[in-house]
Amino acid sequence: MRVFPHMAENFRGLRVLVVEDELLIRWSIVETLAHAGHTVIEAENGAAAILALKNHDAPPDAIVLDYRLPDSSDLTLLSTIRRLAPESAVVLMTAFGTPEVVKGALELGACRVLHKPFEMHDLEPLLLEARSSRGH
Repeated sequence: MRVFPHMAENFRGLRVLVVEDELLIRWSIVETLAHAGHTVIEAENGAAAILALKNHDAPPDAIVLDYRLPDSSDLTLLSTIRRLAPESAVVLMTAFGTPEVVKGALELGACRVLHKPFEMHDLEPLLLEARSSRGH
């Protein structure tokens, strides 16, 4: 797990937890968000995500969560994350976005379901929108 502090002094960037097992995708998301001035916490699987949530004083503003991870291939992890960080805006990423998965994710409290592949430049506005839709 690596933490990247935001760079801009006058900008209140988001604290974002990125949960993705594919190194290149995780790196791309982290670099994109960190470059935009957000503080990013990385987790390579569900266990690391839960640990990151439990080990930080404040929950992240937003969580970018991959649907399929080595230790999670259903919506159970999303349910656990919603319980541990109910105020965090969650965007679920998936290449397996069946209507049932999308419906289940939204019912569990995900703000959006983002279908892979996606354009990296679309992620930050989506997170800002998801965060503001949660009343913050």
